[in-house]
Amino acid sequence: MLESPPTLIPAFINPLAGNAGAARDALRAAGRFEIRDVAPEALAEQVRAAVKEGASRILVAGGDGSIGAAAGALLGSHVELAILPSGTLNHLAKDLSIPLELHDAVRVALAGRAIAVDTASVNDRVFLNTSSVGAYVTFVRARERLETKIGYNAASMIAGARLLFRLPIFRISLLLQGVWRDYLTPLVFIGVNERELRIPTIGARVAHGRTGLHVMVVRQRSGARAVALALAAAARGVHAVSRTPAMDSFLVDSLRIEPRMHMAAIDGELVNVDPPLEYRHVPGSLRIVVADR
Repeated sequence: MLESPPTLIPAFINPLAGNAGAARDALRAAGRFEIRDVAPEALAEQVRAAVKEGASRILVAGGDGSIGAAAGALLGSHVELAILPSGTLNHLAKDLSIPLELHDAVRVALAGRAIAVDTASVNDRVFLNTSSVGAYVTFVRARERLETKIGYNAASMIAGARLLFRLPIFRISLLLQGVWRDYLTPLVFIGVNERELRIPTIGARVAHGRTGLHVMVVRQRSGARAVALALAAAARGVHAVSRTPAMDSFLVDSLRIEPRMHMAAIDGELVNVDPPLEYRHVPGSLRIVVADR
């Protein structure tokens, strides 16, 4: 009796990713994937269609933004998400020790095991790593204007330097555990689960850290002084930072922010959002394929 051929795994490639061609070659070499080029704005719809067709595992080749879009379409299902890191930073892949070398990542996608991963949402939009309101939005806008002319790294350096001298200040209100707190702040940062505030790993997930939304609010008004104080606090670690004048730090299950702006950064991308911003931690809501050790 002839054995039926193995079921192909739907693989969605962001054609705008810098190494989309190399990702396509790595998937073709494996011979186990149904490869589909999908524009970022159509990815969630295509993933939902694959779920309806009965897929038990899908692969997404792209950056953190593409992974987040796919994750939003997978919540509530048991479909496993494999990642082929094809973005600029690939924060989630690094946090989960998914290989950045494409052929190695393809092997993990085929033979790895799925683990439950926490997510978060802001106004029902899913994110996997971080979100922020305030100065980071200004930074990304400046970087994107420069990036096409001078490249990502140089654009990031110039955009960051500009913030040191012209740091915008925002008036916001936060509802934390039933208590309103008012701030004049350049930046509110929200991470999925506990984040490291110790140099040089600032912003990375704390290994075996506490779960929830890690909220950090920079308290100082002046640009260079705010950054200097925040870095000084960061050098002393996550538990010391909440006791400094530089920033407040909280770990909560939900958060409400009432800013005056209508834009936030979500996993490194700018999105339009209507205030108030309702953040929610969603534990174990996504199954991601990692190396089977």
